[in-house]
Formats: sequence, C-alpha cells, structure tokens
Amino acid sequence: MKYADVIAKLSLREKCALLSGATVFETHALPNKGVPAIWLSDGPNGLRKQAGPADHLGLNPSEPATCFPTAATVANSWDPALGEEIGKALGEETASYRVNVILGPGLNTKRSPLCGRDFEYFSEDPYLSGKLAAGYVRGIQSVGVSACPKHFAANNQELRRMASNSVLDERTLRELYLTSFEIAVKEGRPKCIMTSYNRVNGTYANENHHLLQDILHGEWGYDGAVVTDWGGSNDHVEGVREGSTLEMPCPGFGSAKRLMQAVEEGRLPESAVDARVDELLELVFTTDAAVKAAPKRFDRDAHHALARRAAAESVVLLKNEDDLLPLKPGQRVALIGDFAQTPRYQGAGSSSVNATRVDNLKDAAEADDITLAGFCAGYERSGTPNPAFVEEAAALARKADVVVLCMGLDESSESEGLDRSHICIPENQKQLLEAVAQANENLVVVLSAGSVVETGWVSRCKAVLHAYLGGQAGAGAIMDVLTGRVNPSGKLAETLPLTYEDTPAARYFPGKQQNVEYREGLYIGYRYYETAHVPVRYPFGYGLSYTTFAYSDLKADADKVTFTITNTGSRAGAEIAQLYVAKADAAVFRPEKELKGFAKVFLQAGECKTVTIPLDDKAFRYWNVKTDRWETEGGSYQLLVGASVQDIRLRAEVPVQGTGAPDPYAGKAVQCYRTADIKNVPDAAFEALLGHAIPEDRPHIDQTMTLGELNHSRSPLCWLAWAVLHTLLKRSSREGTPDLNLLFQYNMPVRALAQMTGGMVGQETVDGIVMEAKGFWIIGLLRALIGFGQNAVSNRRFRAALDAERGGPAV
Repeated sequence: MKYADVIAKLSLREKCALLSGATVFETHALPNKGVPAIWLSDGPNGLRKQAGPADHLGLNPSEPATCFPTAATVANSWDPALGEEIGKALGEETASYRVNVILGPGLNTKRSPLCGRDFEYFSEDPYLSGKLAAGYVRGIQSVGVSACPKHFAANNQELRRMASNSVLDERTLRELYLTSFEIAVKEGRPKCIMTSYNRVNGTYANENHHLLQDILHGEWGYDGAVVTDWGGSNDHVEGVREGSTLEMPCPGFGSAKRLMQAVEEGRLPESAVDARVDELLELVFTTDAAVKAAPKRFDRDAHHALARRAAAESVVLLKNEDDLLPLKPGQRVALIGDFAQTPRYQGAGSSSVNATRVDNLKDAAEADDITLAGFCAGYERSGTPNPAFVEEAAALARKADVVVLCMGLDESSESEGLDRSHICIPENQKQLLEAVAQANENLVVVLSAGSVVETGWVSRCKAVLHAYLGGQAGAGAIMDVLTGRVNPSGKLAETLPLTYEDTPAARYFPGKQQNVEYREGLYIGYRYYETAHVPVRYPFGYGLSYTTFAYSDLKADADKVTFTITNTGSRAGAEIAQLYVAKADAAVFRPEKELKGFAKVFLQAGECKTVTIPLDDKAFRYWNVKTDRWETEGGSYQLLVGASVQDIRLRAEVPVQGTGAPDPYAGKAVQCYRTADIKNVPDAAFEALLGHAIPEDRPHIDQTMTLGELNHSRSPLCWLAWAVLHTLLKRSSREGTPDLNLLFQYNMPVRALAQMTGGMVGQETVDGIVMEAKGFWIIGLLRALIGFGQNAVSNRRFRAALDAERGGPAV
C-alpha cells in the first residue's frame, strides 16, 4: 500500500467513515491525521458545482462554467486530440472551483436511440468511444485533478436504472460494453471510475466481483479509486470487499457502522477496508495539491472560443444539393425557428451546466456579414400547432433567396431519468418544414438534437446540417459552417436509421421489469445494419464536406495500413479516414465489419498526405466463451479503408495467425446470430448464447424494489405512496416538462432511502418499509418509525466518537 504509514494511524471507525460521502459532493476529512476532504462534481461536458444547497440532479443553481458540446456532439469530430484539449479546459475549471474530481466522461456504448441519456455518451462503437474518452481523461488529469469515466457497466436505459438487471452474454459484454472502458482505463489512466446503478447478470455493478476484481483490477491492472453513482450502493460491505472505494452521496454513518460491524464480526477482513482507504488517499493526496495551487479564475473567453471550435469541428453536413452551402455573399437569408433565438445546446439532468454565456444564431447572423431577410419563430417549442406562425414563416421564406430553418428536439425530449418514447421530430416542426419548402426550395435545415432522429423529411430540403448539442458557443459554430469560414468535417458517430422499428434492439428496449435482455447480442448500430443488410438513412461514419477527397496507394499488413489521401477540391478541409476489419469466411460468427482504426487528416486544396493507421491488439480479437479469454481466428482478413462504413474506397487482404481456439458455438442453436436475424430472438437461442437459462423476471418485494413498483406490494400505505408518485409524474408529463426529481424517486429502490437522505433514514427504517410492503402492516410501520429514532441516536453516537478520534468536528 502507498499510504500504509497514514492508514496505520487511523482507527477502524475513521477508516470506515472515509469510505462514504460527508455531503452530497464532499468526502469526510480527518484534520488531525492530515487527510483533507475532496469535492466531486458533475460535468461530462462542463463543470456543475452547485453554489448553494447541493443536489445530484442539477435542480439547484451552480457556479458559471463553460458548457462545451456534449459527448454525442464531439464524437462526430473523431478527434481524440480535440477531446484532450476540451479535457484540459474542463480540468482547469474544475481546479479553479476547488473541485478534485469531475464526474465524466460518459462512455456507455449506445444500445438504443431511445436511451434518454444518449446525449452524454459518445458512440454506438466502443473503439471510437474509448479513444475519445481516453483523450478527455488525459486532458482533465493533465492539470492534476481527476477524471471519472462512467457508468461501469452495461448501463443503457434510464427506466428503472437503479434496479434493473442487464442480462447479456459474456462475449457481448466484453466486445461492446467493456471495450470502451478498457481503452479509457489503459490509455487514459483515470484516477477514479464510477460504477453504474444497474445489476449485471444478477449482481449490482458496484459489488460485482467479475467486473471489479476479475476485469477492472485484474485484467486491466487498474489501481485507482472506484466511486458509486449517487445512490448506487446496494450493499456497502460487499462493495468494499469487491473493490468499490467510495459510497456517495451522503448516507450518514449507517454504512460506516455496518462496515465496522462486518470487520468486528469477522465477516469482512480489515485488509479490504485498508485497501479501499489506500485507493481513496491516493485520489485525495494527488488531487489536493493541484487544487490548492490552481488559479481561482479561468480564461472564459479562451474556453468559449475552444467550445466554438469544438462544435464547428463536430457539425455533420448530411446533405448539400446544388452546393447550396456555404451561403453566398449578397444572398438574402430568412432565419426561421425558435431554436435560432433560444438554442437547444445541452441535455437535461445532472450534466446541466450554468453556462458563462450562450450564443444564439439570430444574434450571430445579425452580427455576421450576411443579409438577413428577417426572423420568425415558426413553431411553438412545446409542439402545439400554430397556423399563424406557419403562415408568417412561409411569407418570410418567399422574400428570401435562402431559408435557414432551425429544427430539433426540445429539452423535455432527452433527459437523464427518462427514456424517449420515439425518435421523431415534433409534428408541428415537420408541418412548418413542408410549408416553408413549398414557399422556397432553397431550404437549409439546421438540426439540434442529442441523439438519433428520423429524417424522412430530408427530401423536402436541399441542405441539412446536424449540429447535435453544440454547447454555449454552438450557434457561432453553426454560423461558421453556414458561411464557409469552417469547412464541415464531422462524421456520424452513430447510424441514422430509416425508422425506429429498423433498430436492432427495438423489440427488447427498454426492459420494463427486472431484466433488461440484450437479445440482439453483438448486433447493435452499424454492426447490425451492415450484417443484416438493412438500409439506413445515413450510415455510421458518414459526413459531407465543401471539398472532395480521393484515396489511393493502399499498403497493408497485420500491423498497419498506409495510404494516400488527396484533397481534390478547391477548399481546405479535413477528412476522417476509417479502417474496418472483416472476415468473410469466419467460422465464429461476427459482424460483417468492425471499426478498428481511424485518422483525421487536414489538407489544403490540392494537397496529398500519406496516412498510417496502426492495428492494435483489438484489431482481430474476439472473446471466446469456451476458453474464457481473447482469441484470434486465423486466416485471411479484409482491411477496408473508407469515408464511412458504407463508402469503402480501398481494400486489402492480409493473413493473420490464429490462436487455434475451438468454436465456442459448435453444436449450439445460435443460427439467428450467425445471420444477424435478431429482431425476434427465441428463448432457446438467447439461452444458448447466454449459456444458461433466462433469469426469472418479476418484481420482488425487497429493498431493491423501486418506489414505482410499490403497487405490487401488499400494503395500502405503499399503494397510496405509489398512487401519489404516479399521479404527480403523469401530471408533470402532461405539462410537457417531466419532473426530474419525481422521475428519480419513481425509479429509486427502497434501499436508496438510506443513501439519499443525508443519514435521516437508516437501514432499520428501510427494513421496516419492506416489512410493510410484504403485508406486515402494523409491525412494519412500527419498525420503520422506531428505526428512524434508533438511526438518529446511533448516528449521533458514531459522530461523537468519530469527532473525538479525529480531533473535533470536520470543517
């Protein structure tokens, strides 16, 4: 242990207290032992340190910080170096506010476009996600504070997120949902990592021996701290045993008391507590010095400029008929759409940033060197039809040479705590689009959304810019691309399907009871569309430019590919070359092609460059569930270099030495996985893939049942609590702005009451509530009430003893 000398001076009580939060975002301090408290704050795309009373959902105001583009946006840049620049700026702001750990980046692989938190995640491809996340981690930690990649692992829906059970086979887990974390850990070397709320194959992620011990600490050699998601601890004793360092937010001293008791009774070795304290002290001491030495201010203008550049490099040009873009000097431009005046620039929930300032497209256009024919809102943001708005917009469109129409999803469409119900643009916006297109065929659509949307309406416009959620400077970035000051170079980090029904997990998402069954296996995103030959609107890796690029002179072997890219157009620009690996004669089923490398190359008009993309240890591997290790199937592989997953420009074939492992699926009824026919996987095939029976899926009356499942209890009091929550939630949804606090409570397990109430509710009260739910009405209610008082007394005693040991109350 690195800090054995410090740990030797600590009492068991002090050590156990250190492993839980003192407040919503702070750890405990031991002043007389030289251990300061540290602060952890939200912020995948900008720091969210709350100025007043703290809450984990972002409901209360926070300090001003730069709101950078979301991960879903920056992923379209395909630029880990840009991610590192953003990370460094995030780190500087984190340190300036005396925060030690910024909770991000988020890098869960996107399983379904309906996940309400997809805007916080990079891509449907784990290799791309991992490379970008590693860049963010390096940048954040370059100033001495800590990043905290999240949510580890298989966390892909918001419904029942704190109590769901992700049921998936080991190969799918390894190849799709852990590879991004593996890259981030090995290449970024984060000091901290956050576990997810959910169970993975029956065991909560935060106490999952396989995830934490076998893989994270064992195979990957991770030696940093592990922190729970806020309220994500199910059993703190088991978490500490398996490698979870810090329980957040502030469970009072209940968890510390149970930890002490487990050690004293011999159920948990004190060495496990010491190991976790050692991890925490490493995080504390290595970040504390940097935070104390950091300037108290950051360069707001420089960070705003970086945010604008990042957003501009991430804009994706989906369509550009007749070279309508960039806008030409002297053209009269009609600007239409409420988003042009009040931009949608970030997601909702714990990642919401109090931006230092926010640009809008209307002001940017008025300040720019273009001729505005006028502006009108065009639609009600709420989705309510407004014929007068549409008529006004059509009239304005007729006066202009070009129309720029800003469309997208509003704030209530994408949010932490709430999955989407569809992937459509609001109907009133599509009706506006039709009216404007009839009035003026020179129509440019600027799309703002944090995730996938259906785009069947693209035939009605000549040009489409997908700006995603561009952060506080996103409007300026859009203007840079519209005017041609920036040549768009973004490419899609996720596939845009024709319809939601075409998506591979459509029948299985979300899991509505205990289990979330990943029946589609390896086939998500482009891995499915390419293998099953399902047509899409815009493929993974797709994006246009104002110039053109030619590929030539491919040379390849099993270690790298080398080729030439030439800018054959009249403008300088950047091309993102992508390397896919395929094996047409594979004995072990696999997707038709998989991304294994990429390079972003900037070229002046007419310039050519030689590009080399290395092939690393992930290029040819697959996880063999029979040998329980990574294996390589020997034989001939195709190396495909192109401008998107469908636009392959160069091909080569190389021999690869295999490891000689047996086919793990020989004799198993997995034919649907061999052909990617996974839209309706039968139970037998899914069980063959899992290697065991499908787990039982029904609500259980225990401490893991959510408040939204209290209607399954046997108690009128619990039914009443459920009815009140359900009614309030329905009301907030009808009003168009879902209540995040209510959503969190609805999906929260009963046991989280002991972690989310600052110590007011203890495990004794939770046990009483469970008894009440099981039908022991009087006994359960009495136990809950008595437990409430016992917990208060016990907490006071523990605090008094701790204060005596640490030399007085912590400041």
